[in-house]
Amino acid sequence: MTTDLKEICRKYGDRLYAAAFNICRQREDAEDAVQEGLIRLYRSETEFESEEHLKAWLFRVTVNAAKSMCRSFWNRNRTSYEEYMDSLIFEEPSDRSLMDAVLRLPEKYRIVVHLYYYEGYKTREIADILELSENTVKTRLLNSRKILKAKLEGWENE
Repeated sequence: MTTDLKEICRKYGDRLYAAAFNICRQREDAEDAVQEGLIRLYRSETEFESEEHLKAWLFRVTVNAAKSMCRSFWNRNRTSYEEYMDSLIFEEPSDRSLMDAVLRLPEKYRIVVHLYYYEGYKTREIADILELSENTVKTRLLNSRKILKAKLEGWENE
């Protein structure tokens, strides 16, 4: 299978960015993680069996790059994402509440929620991308739903 980098950027760029942003919570780091993933794809000699294989590989590499950036010195010495949240414009107040609740989840839940709900991956595929067992992915989804439900119910009552 041949890989046309321009087409891949057009097709997956925004989705890769969203996944990386869910981990980094910093625009620049998310952009860098996507760029790192695409550079690795460009340099890779991997033969991809299918479009799905390529997509999963690219998400795995981008997610790992984002995690590495989060552990870096520069990231540990930054301010939180609140400033960024204040700069965004939401159509409905509930949209902000939902995004805030998801971004406040621990990282291990955030990325699973993102890949499942926003990217449409099945639990088995998420397990492969994140190199986890499928049961771990299912447990993280269950726990994240409980946390989000509790947070969002609290906001609805206000």
